[in-house]
Amino acid sequence: MKYRKLGTSDLQVSEISLGSWLTYGVGVDRDRAARCVDRAFELGINFIDTANVYGRGAAESLLGEILAGRPRQSYVLATKVFFPMSASDKGLSRAQIRKQIDASLKRLRTDHVDLYQCHRYDAETPVEETMQALSEAVRQGKARYIGFSEWSPRQIERAFAVAGTERFVSSQPQYSLLWRAPEAEVMPLCAAKGISHIVWSPLAQGVLTGKYLPGAALPPDSRAASTSMGQFMLSWLGSRVLEAVQRLKPLAKDAGCSLSQFSLAWVLRQPTVASAIVGASRPEQVEENAGASGLVIDPGLFRRAEAIVAGLERGR
Repeated sequence: MKYRKLGTSDLQVSEISLGSWLTYGVGVDRDRAARCVDRAFELGINFIDTANVYGRGAAESLLGEILAGRPRQSYVLATKVFFPMSASDKGLSRAQIRKQIDASLKRLRTDHVDLYQCHRYDAETPVEETMQALSEAVRQGKARYIGFSEWSPRQIERAFAVAGTERFVSSQPQYSLLWRAPEAEVMPLCAAKGISHIVWSPLAQGVLTGKYLPGAALPPDSRAASTSMGQFMLSWLGSRVLEAVQRLKPLAKDAGCSLSQFSLAWVLRQPTVASAIVGASRPEQVEENAGASGLVIDPGLFRRAEAIVAGLERGR
């Protein structure tokens, strides 16, 4: 496993990180989740990403239980705040950040997280209030660093314009061979500000593994077939997308790796990407994805892959 520096922080994070959206505490039972986490550590993965809203606290609680026996300094732990935890608990106000970070720390069974992220931008709260509250969390030792997910360039600039506050070290955008939107503006801006990316959905929720075949039934043990985990990926299952993904398989074979490893290596070709977050319901998936770290692949193969998927739209 290779490691990269996270922005301007002193954190060294594994190129492949383990996420928990729709999986731990939701669609994957406790024993399988524990086996996945154990295998991740065995493979050198040191970065675990979660959020308070995943299972309305269930993912954090399960990870807190699983991680409880490990030395706190042996892993980098990230969580997020913004989405509703109840009818009245949501957003990035000072009161909510204070309340939600304490609740997250209790569920995670730790006195601090290494990275505390704004899950989205809160247009109803002045950014000054949000940045001051995040800075308070850092200065109280509850979070070491702060980050954001899916903010626009204008929103990022607004945050950096707030004087006397902590600075973001990370961005968490959706990014994959099938979703390259951050390349246009967000990535160049973040590079200029010393912000690294922690990429979510680098395999388009499993579509870039190549296991979903055009016109075929969904594999019964797959995320897409799960009632608890598949609801957000239907737009990736259009026939044109699946046909194009099948055409990527020979390129991965030429590179001497699996399609999932090829797709993750494509994401990691970006020097500002510190880590690619993968979800896993089985330890074998963790092992497969971890194999992408450190791969050296002919850029020409990546260019051919980009040409194959160029112009594709979700749902087509």
